[in-house]
Amino acid sequence: MISNLLVRIDLSRKDFSKGQRRIAAYIEEHYDEAAFMTAAKLGEVVGVSESTVVRFATQIGYEGYPYLQKAMQEMIRDKLSSVQRIEVTTGRIGTGDVVESVLNQDIDKIKRTIEEVSREDFKKTVQAIINAENIYVFGVRSASYIASFFGYYLDLIFGNVRILDSTSKSTTFEKLFRITDKDVMIGISFPRYSTMAVDAMNFAHERGAEVVAITDSMISPLVTNADEVLLARSDIASVVDTLVAPLSLINALLVAVVIERKDEIIGTFSELEKVWQEQNVYARDDTGDKEGGSDA
Repeated sequence: MISNLLVRIDLSRKDFSKGQRRIAAYIEEHYDEAAFMTAAKLGEVVGVSESTVVRFATQIGYEGYPYLQKAMQEMIRDKLSSVQRIEVTTGRIGTGDVVESVLNQDIDKIKRTIEEVSREDFKKTVQAIINAENIYVFGVRSASYIASFFGYYLDLIFGNVRILDSTSKSTTFEKLFRITDKDVMIGISFPRYSTMAVDAMNFAHERGAEVVAITDSMISPLVTNADEVLLARSDIASVVDTLVAPLSLINALLVAVVIERKDEIIGTFSELEKVWQEQNVYARDDTGDKEGGSDA
């Protein structure tokens, strides 16, 4: 199946109507702008009807306009600068309700993640985490925060986690060079993709480790050497990296791991609770006790 949008246009060009040729020309020259237009808006800009735009999408082999729009977005995901992100975001929201708009977009990302994440790869990832001698979690820049969150809880559960969150090549490979085929490497990266993430994943693959990619698309460079791929939608055109869906997916992985090893993990956390209490790790409000109340 042909995946490249511009190739599809070239192969179908001889059968285009006059209006479809105008759409094709506009997309070829301005796909970075067209990628965030509705079918109606694209038709208005080009000077054709919305139905002509929809027919164009099916003419070149897509199931509908949303699939054509997604293909255009895939083309630009590594090319959208921070300034362009700001322009796209302000254009989307305009004078509307920012809270409603942003939260609804996040809801949409979670819904799409539910639809697209591979349940088979999810289960394999859970087993890889459980069976690993060592767990490596890689994430830099904005992804470092969810990598740290993931690694923190995995280390509480298993105690064998190494978090790789440095952009320094020497630091990363100093932490990674002992990885073996008994370990698992989980790489997390979203547009703009980290070249360090790609290099680290490749290194882990060459060493025989099981490699898991948590990313947003099957065209992500992290996918090449991954044994399992977990897709979580981010927003390539947001002012900031939208990581709600990836974090939700990581929550699901943690819950699945706990369910698989419930008895063992209950024992671990029972011991942790004792240590926390002995060392006064968490602050307590004793007012309720003095007044006959409870800690609840």
